Amino acid sequence: MTEQLTAQPPHSATWLVHLDRSMWVGGVRGLMLQALHPHAMLGVWQNSSFQDDPFGRLRRTADFVGRVTFGSPEEADEIGRRVRDIHRSLRFRDPATGRTHRLDDPELLLWVHCAEVSSYLQVARRGGLRLTERDADRYLDEQRASAAYVGLHPDEVPGSCAEMDAYFKRMRPHLRVTPEAVSAVRFLMWPRLPRELRALSPGKPVWFPFGALCYYTLPDWARRLYGVLPEVPPAAVTAALRAFRVSMNALPEPVHERAFMPATRQMLQAARDRLGTAGYDLSKGLRGLTDPRRRPPSAA
Repeated sequence: MTEQLTAQPPHSATWLVHLDRSMWVGGVRGLMLQALHPHAMLGVWQNSSFQDDPFGRLRRTADFVGRVTFGSPEEADEIGRRVRDIHRSLRFRDPATGRTHRLDDPELLLWVHCAEVSSYLQVARRGGLRLTERDADRYLDEQRASAAYVGLHPDEVPGSCAEMDAYFKRMRPHLRVTPEAVSAVRFLMWPRLPRELRALSPGKPVWFPFGALCYYTLPDWARRLYGVLPEVPPAAVTAALRAFRVSMNALPEPVHERAFMPATRQMLQAARDRLGTAGYDLSKGLRGLTDPRRRPPSAA
């Protein structure tokens, strides 16, 4: 057994899912799904710049996911402490009742976690990532560690597909579309680009098909609640998702990583340096390490 170099090791199901470029669709889908919980949506609406920079929130989420996957155990612990401290200090007010609530309410943290990781998994599988049922269960079980970083007890987090399905069935009566949720979905389909990406503004119309694809990958019941776009055949959605995944997965890692924040790129390079020093073959980048032949014999 070698020293743990990354929060999740290369042989994990988490690497298979989180290295797949369909994660961009899964991330936006997760935000759309999260918005259906009225309190979760109010917490975001009243405590972030989501209205002005939804893409920024996606990049910050990508940074968190990256650090608790590819970062060192110390980096994962550090960002977990940072996120818990931020959540602990924030409150939001429910205008319907006048009551003030904590952002680190375990019920809200659990909803955000489940909406996020289930979106990553379902989008990747629908997009063509070959995962067995056992792999999918293993992924959700591994994501209990990510839930612990934000303050949840792993034993209280769904750790299999059956448990996740049961959780969403239990939550559906508590979900509804609020004006904030509708605004969030519209922002996600036509976002304001962050300042450092404003040079891409002429290509912004290309985003709408992407945003629509994210919307159409939502569960049937979620799209029925929103009703913001007309329905299209599921086969067309699957075909579009697979085409997106193939094209994105063809991008070289340095090109793809330009979409991340500079700190995220630095963290990924540090992970490559550690793994390379330990004898991993990085000639095909981090994605290549899902192949056992590119790992040193001593790797677990």
